[in-house]
Amino acid sequence: MPAVTPSPSTQPADGQPLTPRTSWAEAAAAADAAQPAVPARPPVSARPTAPGTITSVPGAPEGESMPAPPAAPSESPGFRRARPTVADSIAESPMPDFISSPGLFVKEQKPRPVGGIRGALYSMTGGAWNLGPSAKQRQEDELARRISRQLQGSYNTAILSLKGGIGKTSTTVGVGLTLAEYRGDAPCAIDANPDSGDLVERALGEGIYQQSSPRTITDLLENIESIDSLTALARYMHHAGRLHLIAGEQDPEVSDSLTAAEYLRIRKLISSYYSVALTDCGTGVTHNAMSGILQSADNLVIAAGYAVSGAKRARSTLQWLASHGYEELARNAIVVITDKDEVSSRVDKDAIEEHLSGICRELIAVPHDRGVADGDLVTLDVLKPETRRAYKEIAAAIVDGYR
Repeated sequence: MPAVTPSPSTQPADGQPLTPRTSWAEAAAAADAAQPAVPARPPVSARPTAPGTITSVPGAPEGESMPAPPAAPSESPGFRRARPTVADSIAESPMPDFISSPGLFVKEQKPRPVGGIRGALYSMTGGAWNLGPSAKQRQEDELARRISRQLQGSYNTAILSLKGGIGKTSTTVGVGLTLAEYRGDAPCAIDANPDSGDLVERALGEGIYQQSSPRTITDLLENIESIDSLTALARYMHHAGRLHLIAGEQDPEVSDSLTAAEYLRIRKLISSYYSVALTDCGTGVTHNAMSGILQSADNLVIAAGYAVSGAKRARSTLQWLASHGYEELARNAIVVITDKDEVSSRVDKDAIEEHLSGICRELIAVPHDRGVADGDLVTLDVLKPETRRAYKEIAAAIVDGYR
């Protein structure tokens, strides 16, 4: 049987009329309508009202106005300021400098020790006991930081001597490999030795160099106009790991023909792709390309030996440079003394070092090492730790000189 909704006219037994059925939404609306109206909060004016200005007040009879409330009293000894809000406190507190004080909220973590008792203790405890790096490791880390310093532009270091066989080319290779190990960008080494230089053979090994396409600096010059990218340049390069090399000319009739202008063309090309370049100059300072090399050099490495003749020639080289317009290069030169032949105890090494140290920016000694003295392949893996440390010091001194 269908339900019947009573109509408004239906009355109950007591004679009172029935309220019609409605939904809950209609009932809520009816309840809200029965509440007395609450006047809306007056908007806050963006411009303050002058004292005594007549304004209309909500809730007052229409057409009537009331005087505005008096302005807040100015701050005085008897005036109590309202309690500041959280936003006011944050705005007034100083902003911490997260850039200059990165450890303001986080404690700085000690570097991990490598080797020695500190390294063993760190490994055994899973890092719970970290005594930090030793003084020796901190020195090594500082050398690495100096070598890897980011550079703006391209720089060139010339490595030269007045006497052959005293470690000039081995220094070029050892320092070049060290730069390649620690720098983010690959360095380039150029063999500009007019006497059939063996830079690439010392870096790659004689057998590997002969098996590869033996492109030389002469081939590069013949095709330099067509080289417009690093990919095109790579066809004339050799690679010992991350060290990129340009081989010197091996033909004796051609090797001495490199001019200053030709070297400067090569240097300009290299500067477009490499931030660090080393130039193995060979012996002497008067051959054809030398004026171009010195003109484009940012600093010099003067190779010397512990023999008396080697020390004298190194000093003569610096004196020649200073008297021929290269005084700044001579003053900032790095003298490298290599104990290639392991001189006898009769040689006073300290006296030779003292003789040269006062006329250059830095003097660094490379100890005797069979990996250097044999005149064959130079690789960092087979060198003594002292020799590798010396090459790191030379590389750091070179990069320090790039201003």
